[in-house]
Amino acid sequence: MVRTATRMLVLCLTGFLSIQSSSLAASQAADGSTVLFDGKTLKGWNVVGDANWSVADGAVQADKGSGFLVTPASYRDFQITLEFWVSEDANSGVFLRCADPKTITQMNAYEVNIFDKRPDQSYRTGGIVDVAKPASVVQTGGKWNTYDITAKGPQLTVVLNGATVVDVKDTKHADGPIALQYGAGTVRFRNVRIKQL
Repeated sequence: MVRTATRMLVLCLTGFLSIQSSSLAASQAADGSTVLFDGKTLKGWNVVGDANWSVADGAVQADKGSGFLVTPASYRDFQITLEFWVSEDANSGVFLRCADPKTITQMNAYEVNIFDKRPDQSYRTGGIVDVAKPASVVQTGGKWNTYDITAKGPQLTVVLNGATVVDVKDTKHADGPIALQYGAGTVRFRNVRIKQL
């Protein structure tokens, strides 16, 4: 009797879990995107450097050290969307197509900057460092902001808070992981999603 009840319980749980997985897969397939940050853990990210990343209130945040959260997978053609909150003194960025996932720099990846008070304002928030200046100045400190970044072949497009600030062609970096940077101030990221194109 106990064995039969246990078997029935296992079958019910298996059925429930497969329904849940199918439902999750269907919701991801509907818009073709994959959730990179689940709002609860750093599972699915490699930590590089000594930034004090932690998860709170559905966001990943850091305010000490320096470093990156790096995807284990490489991406070539994609659209990444995310929200970020930074203090006014923050230095951060979203690095695309990183050539070396252990040593990430603006020289071996595309850095979509988050740095309102950058000394050289040419490549401030919204710009791609050493590639494209942002079309407009957007102050992002102290509030939630959105990035919608597309990399398709040599075409790179950056949309900041609904406005296109960069639309440029560049062929330096073809593919590689994506990295979220912590450099200074307080930095938070949430709702990080990617769609391969």
